[in-house]
Amino acid sequence: MVVSKGKPAGGRRRQPSLAQLRAFAAVAEHLHFRDAAAAIGMSQPALSGAVSALEEVLGVTLVERTTRKVLLSPAGERIAVRARAVLDEVGALMEEAESVRAPFTGALRLGVIPTVAPYLLPTVLRLVHEKYPELDLQVHEEQTSSLVEGLGAGRLDLLLLAVPLGVPGVAELPLFDEDFVLVTPLEHWLGGREGIPREALRELNLLLLDEGHCLRDQALDICREAGRGDAPVTTTAAGLATLVQLVAGGLGVTLLPRTAVAVETSRSSQLLTGYFAEPAPTRRVALAMRTGAARAAEYRELGVALRDALRGLPVRILGD
Repeated sequence: MVVSKGKPAGGRRRQPSLAQLRAFAAVAEHLHFRDAAAAIGMSQPALSGAVSALEEVLGVTLVERTTRKVLLSPAGERIAVRARAVLDEVGALMEEAESVRAPFTGALRLGVIPTVAPYLLPTVLRLVHEKYPELDLQVHEEQTSSLVEGLGAGRLDLLLLAVPLGVPGVAELPLFDEDFVLVTPLEHWLGGREGIPREALRELNLLLLDEGHCLRDQALDICREAGRGDAPVTTTAAGLATLVQLVAGGLGVTLLPRTAVAVETSRSSQLLTGYFAEPAPTRRVALAMRTGAARAAEYRELGVALRDALRGLPVRILGD
């Protein structure tokens, strides 16, 4: 009797396990066994064994192993998409069961961008502590691209960030709009002024965050709207705290969202804040979730509660 690979005697085809699919999906994402193993908390030998077992069950080669890198076979490319879809559906099933069992309980993995986290998290944490004490809130601070990837991959449940994202499969729940202000050194001619025209940005030495921060892109968009062409950037910073200290040291000026002003300008007595003429440049901050998320009703309720909790901040609440 001849038995085909992946199909035991008796005609019953073996089924891949979730552990095998999870291991292969991680390898397909990272194209590196060590990195994939670290990403899912599995030892490298166990991960390699799980992928080999999946290949045996399916009867196809999924991964081409070389001494330097890992490549997906043509079959692996196709099956990686299916594996990710299966894992997403299993995750949605678990979320559905958890939300039906008891809303606002269990883990909620919230991703937040660095230019929002320090200024809104105190309000978010206080709200969750007081209104949803059974919710296990887990916070991850990352840049926008990483957060969106994490949401799509199921690593994160909900995002708090600047929008619009324009990403298929992601639904946005707007919270508020906030103005940008101009932060300058004490002696700067625009320091402390109101009614600053946007056109003033054309000639200023504007300090920006490093590439990858959405606030950098927003600042550049504001400058382009003001008629400023692309100017060379000689000094950048990884965070707003450093950026503001560079301004205090006289290296230039910068744009801050209103929610960041009180925290960041309190660090130095060498700063002044200027306000733009209406309509001032703004950004919109929202919650973002996967379209059709199992806990969508919870996230919407959380959004309503968060809008109410944020009313004390210098922002324009949306949805009223």
